Amino acid sequence: MTEINNTTKAKISTPLVKKLVAAFLCRMKLEPEPLVSIVFVGDKKIKQINSKYRKRNRITDVLAFSNLEGGQIAAPKGEPPYLGEVIICYPQAKRQAKEQGHSVKKEVTILLIHGLLHLLGYEHDKRSERMIMQRLEKELLVLV
Repeated sequence: MTEINNTTKAKISTPLVKKLVAAFLCRMKLEPEPLVSIVFVGDKKIKQINSKYRKRNRITDVLAFSNLEGGQIAAPKGEPPYLGEVIICYPQAKRQAKEQGHSVKKEVTILLIHGLLHLLGYEHDKRSERMIMQRLEKELLVLV
């Protein structure tokens, strides 16, 4: 299940985002299907969140807040497991799409996959971790 909250004026295709998340969760073999929150925000909000939680006072493209505990997705009894929240800065996605020469839809897809991988505990601080994450991103981008 996917919750989507668009706080921007941009027209986001909710069915497409839900389809992308579902394809990702299926490919990663997550069962039962966890609840995921996807939030689209503007520059000001992402900067505030980045500053508060990462101590980086700047705009970023995507942030992810995982609910993994010891490699397991925490879930209250009788409720679907909650994987976490991915926050995408839509204006930054637009800028990056222009820089990369592809559509905003593709950039949002890339950022969504990146954020979802973070929810599963994947990181890119070390070179070896970055290589694994980049390989998965490429594989998943082809599938969705």
